[in-house]
Amino acid sequence: MGVRGGAPELIALDVDGTLLVDGFEVSARVSAAVAAAVSAGAHVVVTTGRTVVTTRPVLKGLGLTEGHALCSNGAVHVDVARGEPIAVQSFDPAPAVLALRTLFPDMVFAAERVGEGTWATGHGPGEFPIGDFRLVDHHLLSSAPTPRLNGWWPSGTAEEMVRLLGALEVPDASWVHGEFGPWVTVSRRGVSKGWALERLRQSLDVDPAATLAIGDGFNDREMFSWAAHSVAMANAPEPVRILADEVTGDVLEDGVATVLERWFPA
Repeated sequence: MGVRGGAPELIALDVDGTLLVDGFEVSARVSAAVAAAVSAGAHVVVTTGRTVVTTRPVLKGLGLTEGHALCSNGAVHVDVARGEPIAVQSFDPAPAVLALRTLFPDMVFAAERVGEGTWATGHGPGEFPIGDFRLVDHHLLSSAPTPRLNGWWPSGTAEEMVRLLGALEVPDASWVHGEFGPWVTVSRRGVSKGWALERLRQSLDVDPAATLAIGDGFNDREMFSWAAHSVAMANAPEPVRILADEVTGDVLEDGVATVLERWFPA
């Protein structure tokens, strides 16, 4: 099994749960596999829900010094050599905040401030202590465009959140729920990892048949549909695994390296 016609030329890699375990560094084996792909001429694109500031350490750990990265689920396109965004797809978060507060009155919100940090209405679990973190009220958080709005529902469950989100209607916005908790991420309507990767593929003039994507989350679904060959991590939820062309090992088993070594022996 593999990319049609040979080795992949454009490789999209999710971060958390795929390249690494949250809070840990990329393993030496995975780093070596990525380096081998880059040395062979492939475009390796870190494609993540993380912000720019929380993605930079991952790029450094992988030894990626040039090329492209797609952050905030495709809403922020980063020039790796400069470490700065070159395109940002923002939206007005106010309607989404209002609609979500109606469904989840105690929801804690966090809005990305591109290249700087985060404005948040409270503290949530699993926050990355990188960049500026500013506590604000709902009005200030809603006052500025953002490429990514996160919401955490401290008093609910993921299952109940998904049920209630069925009633969510926000003009010009799309949302995706988290895998293992009551989280929701809102972006500009139509913006996704797959959408951003297709724009990048066209600009790089890569054959659609030479694309590969590896991920583990619900925010990777459009990326899987985009790729000629999609791979889910063994630790992905079942609804994500069944969408992929194959399932590789768990993140703790260096599943990404297992796939890349098929074409790019380190």
